Amino acid sequence: RGHGRSAQVADGHDMDHYADDLAALTAHLDLKNAIHVGHSTGGGEVVHYIARHGESRVAKAAILSAVPPLMVQTPANPGGLPKSVFDDLQKQLAASRTQFYRDLPAGPFYGYNRPGAKPSEAVIQNWWRQGMMGGAKAHYDGIVAFSQTDFTEDLKKINVPVLVMHGDDDQIVPYADSAPLSAKLLKKGTLKTYKGFPHGMPTTHAETINADLLAFFRE
Repeated sequence: RGHGRSAQVADGHDMDHYADDLAALTAHLDLKNAIHVGHSTGGGEVVHYIARHGESRVAKAAILSAVPPLMVQTPANPGGLPKSVFDDLQKQLAASRTQFYRDLPAGPFYGYNRPGAKPSEAVIQNWWRQGMMGGAKAHYDGIVAFSQTDFTEDLKKINVPVLVMHGDDDQIVPYADSAPLSAKLLKKGTLKTYKGFPHGMPTTHAETINADLLAFFRE
């Protein structure tokens, strides 16, 4: 919905629409016993989809570096990030999307700003390419969707097995207020923590992540 090659629609950039779009796709393809894997905001989408549309087509799910239960700081979520952090992201996006989409992968997204890190120019440029394919309005509104959606009740509703994968050096979705809390709220949640891995660990540590995903699929 406004991201990548999807339609550049003007509205509906919220988690309900993300989940409904996924439901429409799974119904169109008539998927059964599907395993849904979602990274970052996509992890929130998977959680919201299963809770909102049921588990009749779902066998398992995995959420990686994912935003649930809730990213923004509230009285009920004191460990979250202040809203000003996300307001600033929107300001940067509005000021220069091209620069913002360069700085994010070159820095905290893949942990390339850490001492001793070896940035991959190809990975940075590919992230920029994917970002610039999307719509500015969708990306601007999407910051609110991923940061302010509370997935607490969604997580409680899910009965299928869910693998919660997260790096403890995630600079985008801080570890302590995300993965451990999600795993506790899930009925069949399994937490897998990766020491020193960044937010973009499916790219930087693909061999490890893919092997663990495959093992979970085969269980």
